[in-house]
Amino acid sequence: MSNSNANSSDIDLWIEESHRNIVGTRFRVLRTLFSGISEFQRIDIVETAGFGRMLLNDGLAMISERDEFVYHEMIAHVPLFTHPNAKRVLVIGGGDGGTVREVLKHPSVEHCRLVEIDEMVVNACREFIPLTSACLDDERVEVTIGDAVKFVAESDEKYDVIIVDSTDPIGPAAPLFGSEFYDNVRARLNDGGIVVSQGESPYYEADMQRSLLQILSSKFSITRIYNYSNLTYPGGLWSFCFASNTLCPLSDFDESKPAASSFEFKYYNAKTHRAAFMIPQFQRTKLGEFLKD
Repeated sequence: MSNSNANSSDIDLWIEESHRNIVGTRFRVLRTLFSGISEFQRIDIVETAGFGRMLLNDGLAMISERDEFVYHEMIAHVPLFTHPNAKRVLVIGGGDGGTVREVLKHPSVEHCRLVEIDEMVVNACREFIPLTSACLDDERVEVTIGDAVKFVAESDEKYDVIIVDSTDPIGPAAPLFGSEFYDNVRARLNDGGIVVSQGESPYYEADMQRSLLQILSSKFSITRIYNYSNLTYPGGLWSFCFASNTLCPLSDFDESKPAASSFEFKYYNAKTHRAAFMIPQFQRTKLGEFLKD
């Protein structure tokens, strides 16, 4: 966080985030609500000008109240409207609770387990960002504090949809981008299951996207990448990866279901679902050989 003096009686406080030391974003801070250092990272929740409350891990913006709905709707509803009847959902990461909130909108879901490595994230968001965390107390939710890599390796539970709501592949999230992890994820899926994972930026992390799709395409017969845009993340355009052995997010998607659901979407709808998979040519050129369908 840096300080810049507008004049002697007016001090502006700003969060400055640098990505790969080539691009930066700044958010004006009105007040700090929470700051702590866990076993894994530094966690801050701040009130900002224009973006509402914002969660930062090690100084990197994870969510803001202004646009969190984009990320959470797209990571959750794309797989859940593709799957014909998802009853059990596993969310890996996502301690802010926003992905769980969207998952629980689907009446077919009977059980949703959240596995988050950092309890401080969950507790801080419960207290200071109820917009995303309130649904963590739902009776269908089971919150497990622990290492998701170990959980999927040792658990014998099965799920219809697994959502890997991870941070960037640094620190505690790095193993969530590895081949062995996805071997174990595949083993945790029911027949006809779907996995969706946070897929990084096509502008700044094209090599990581390629690596992740290469891993997924070696384990699943259908792999896709789909895009969304928001205000908070560097470059604005970011991606999710989709993988399944039986279900395609386009040919197995029933456009009538989102409209019939009566959900109050802010970003997602049936047309956005399809459009998200129409990726730009620069991205297709980089990734095309791994987009199995």
